[in-house]
Amino acid sequence: MQLQNYKHYTPTMVLIGASVLWGLSWMPLKNIHSSGIDGIALIFFAYGLLSLTLVPFILRGYMQWREHKKAMLLIALFGGGANLAFNYALINGEVIRVMVLFYLLPVWGVAGGRIFLKEHIDKWRYLGVFLAISGAFIILGGFEIFNTSPSWIDLIALASGFFFAMNNLLFRGVQKVPVSSKLGSMFFGCFALAATLLVLGVEALPSEVTQSGWNSLLMYTFLWLLLANMGSQWGVTHMQAGRSSIIIILELITAVISALLVANESMTLYEGIGALLIMTAAFIEAFRTQDDDVPQTEMKF
Repeated sequence: MQLQNYKHYTPTMVLIGASVLWGLSWMPLKNIHSSGIDGIALIFFAYGLLSLTLVPFILRGYMQWREHKKAMLLIALFGGGANLAFNYALINGEVIRVMVLFYLLPVWGVAGGRIFLKEHIDKWRYLGVFLAISGAFIILGGFEIFNTSPSWIDLIALASGFFFAMNNLLFRGVQKVPVSSKLGSMFFGCFALAATLLVLGVEALPSEVTQSGWNSLLMYTFLWLLLANMGSQWGVTHMQAGRSSIIIILELITAVISALLVANESMTLYEGIGALLIMTAAFIEAFRTQDDDVPQTEMKF
């Protein structure tokens, strides 16, 4: 009986651990950046190594994804873009602001699900969208947003959430493709996009990096980033959809608390209200998720 209970709770514990890793990922990212590796170069090296790691899984699943090459390309574009934008924003921006704006996922998820997967939108999901948009409006300055434009980091954080939501739709829309293959495509896409930006001269490759900086990058890639991705994917595939959605919100909570305590970041009253509205929207989206939530139609590519 005890063994059965352990197996029952293992996915929950794994997903909680992965969510905490994601929520704290800003710490190693900013530490590595301080050693002399700029944001795009950091992402280029980390996701390049991850791409090489997953090459065997991509090749093994070729027979299953060869008829969905367009979907794999779009996953590389949107998933890779989401990871690039999210990590870059975390490295260069305020952790709390970036995480909260990233969590406008209910807005993008509802809109994309309705348009591409023909999902039914109930009143609770409309309420979630309204709360999320209201929260973002407050965080970006309220009516002052019409006088001053959001910062470029704000826009990158918003874009990362949009790309991630589109990537999630693609993951759900092509059920026949193995998760490992889709994950590998996402990693390679992030690596390729970062490489493109480096070639275009947006940022330069690092010239003076200490050995400890390179060691930190390797440890972050394989002992943090890879474990967080594997833990998230394994956890969500071994538990109820509603429960996993609620646990994943721990990423946002962990990031906010850790940034307040460790990075000495602060929140104004209005930013706190905006963050609370967005977090409420995320909980609404999580609680209304049903175990039988599957796309009513598979995407055609």
